Formats: sequence, C-alpha cells, structure tokens
Amino acid sequence: MDLGIRGKRALVCASSKGLGRGCAEALAEAGVDLVMNARGSEALEATAQALRDRFQVSVTTVAADIVAEEGRARVLEAAGDVDILVTNAGGPPPGMWSDWTREDFLKALDGNMLTPIALMTALMPKMIDKGWGRVVNITSQSVKAPIAVLGLSNAARTGLTGYVAGTSRQVAPYGVIVNNLLPGIHDTDRAVALDGGVVKAEGITLDEARARRAAAIPARRYGTAEEFGKTCAFLCSQHAGFIVGQNILLDGGATLATI
Repeated sequence: MDLGIRGKRALVCASSKGLGRGCAEALAEAGVDLVMNARGSEALEATAQALRDRFQVSVTTVAADIVAEEGRARVLEAAGDVDILVTNAGGPPPGMWSDWTREDFLKALDGNMLTPIALMTALMPKMIDKGWGRVVNITSQSVKAPIAVLGLSNAARTGLTGYVAGTSRQVAPYGVIVNNLLPGIHDTDRAVALDGGVVKAEGITLDEARARRAAAIPARRYGTAEEFGKTCAFLCSQHAGFIVGQNILLDGGATLATI
C-alpha cells in the first residue's frame, strides 16, 4: 500500500533502537525524511546511516536527552517544520507503591507526559498552518489495564492519554491527526530489562522468564519492532485521517478488555 507520505518530514524520538527505530524504519520505507533523536550518539548514527543506505532518504540526527529542556530545544531546532511527530521515551523503572517518592513521580511525568505535550505544543501550530499533520505517541498497554509494578508509568502515561483525548479533537478540524499506540511486550531492550528483573527476583533463567511471559499472551510470542513500526507508519499516512484520538493496542491480545 502506498501510504501517500513520500517527501514528508518526521521527527521520531528515541529512535536509535527498539520501537522508535521500528517506527523510523517504516517511515523511511514510505519515503519520509527523518529527524532522529536518541541519547547515545553511536547507536543513533549507526541506525541513521543504515536507513540512509537502505531507503535513500534524508536523515538528520540529534544526540540529546529529549526529556531535558536543553536537549529538547536542540531537537526542535533541528526538526524545524515537520509534518509528522512520533513521541517516545523510555519508561520509569518498576517498583512498589511504597517505594515511590514525589521526585520519582515528577521524573516520570517529565518523561512520559510533559515531554510529549511540550513537543506537540511546539510542532502542531505549523501543522495547523499547513492543514496537515500526524502525531503518534508511543504510550503503553498499561493505560488500558494497569500493570501493578509499573505504577509510575501507569500514572504518567494515563495523564498523557487524557490530554490527547481532548487535544486531538481540537486540532482535527485543521487536518492534524493525533493518536496513541499502546505496546504490550515487544522484543526490545525494555523486555530484556523487565525479564531480567524476574530472573533476579525468582532465580530462573532468562529463557524461562521469557517463556512464562509469552505463555500469558494469546499470540504466544513477543511483538516485533518491525510490526509496531508498520502500524505507526499507517497512522501517519494519508489513509488515517478519520482515526482521531484513539488508543490502539499492539499487545498480542494480552489486555483483557472488550473495548
């Protein structure tokens, strides 16, 4: 399918690895020029060059912490006038409710709620002026059904979801379409970290931890960054203009919900 976005320009955050890379790759395959961001320059540059070589698109890189005000300013300066924004940031660490302090919550809110909001606030006005734009926020399946040990993420990402619910309907009349993608467990570094916590806590092997988690997913496997990216690219396409303010699960059926 031709997504109709060849020649558009996208900012994809935290895109050197994992789900962010999957999104950047799918957009590049559709002919979109990229501004890519990540904290580590080595992996970022390697990924960017791989996408340039494979898809012959323009790729600008900015090694910066998107959550930090200074880093975000540098990313926005490099991004300039973009048509597509994909927000993404690593989730807070797991833990227990009794362990989290006010500072822990403020850090989670900065990373997983306030940073995406700041990026949308900065970039959507020009999309509105052009009469076309796409925003996809990578959140989590936990906004549909909470994950107890990820309370910091549950709270911050649900706040972003509420913001998008209203804002998406305010900007849709101007051709700017905002939606959220809600990943379940995917085969990324985040999965390795979460499974590693189970290994440490229960004294089992990593393979055993992965097998146990996969067995609880109706699809009986982890998702892939490639399939996640393809879904993101569709939401950024010309064909997604009637999908407004939605929260789309990619979790292999793991979330027990009718709607």
